[in-house]
Amino acid sequence: MKVLLRTDVDGVGKRGDIIDVAGGFARNHLLPAGKAIIASDGVEAQAASMRKSRDLRDARDREGSETVAKTLVGKTITIPARASNERLFGSVNTADIVRAVEDQYGAIIDRNDLVLDEAIKTVGGHNVRVELVGGVVFELTVDVVAED
Repeated sequence: MKVLLRTDVDGVGKRGDIIDVAGGFARNHLLPAGKAIIASDGVEAQAASMRKSRDLRDARDREGSETVAKTLVGKTITIPARASNERLFGSVNTADIVRAVEDQYGAIIDRNDLVLDEAIKTVGGHNVRVELVGGVVFELTVDVVAED
């Protein structure tokens, strides 16, 4: 069954795409949830309009992400934390890193954009992967220092 996607659907397609899916998937999931409409002859113009707006939004998001990346690439974020013998009393998590980035450089990133396997629990330098909207990916250096 041919349908026009009204929203991005993971593993299926993006907004404005006309795709061919199984009839049951369309009838039971996509159509009732409002994620798609049945692709008829008059839907082509609507699909083109949706793709154009999607492309503009993606370009705007990528441009914003590149600006943030230019601000932060090569910079070191310093986070003071209470520590004893190189071990922290507690940990540094993504929320702490986001707050420090905003305080030190004025750049706003979402904590979900940071790829951190586990919270930082030691003093020293740590590399944190940042994956921004639009496919912009870079490494951020976080230096955790012991507070006095």
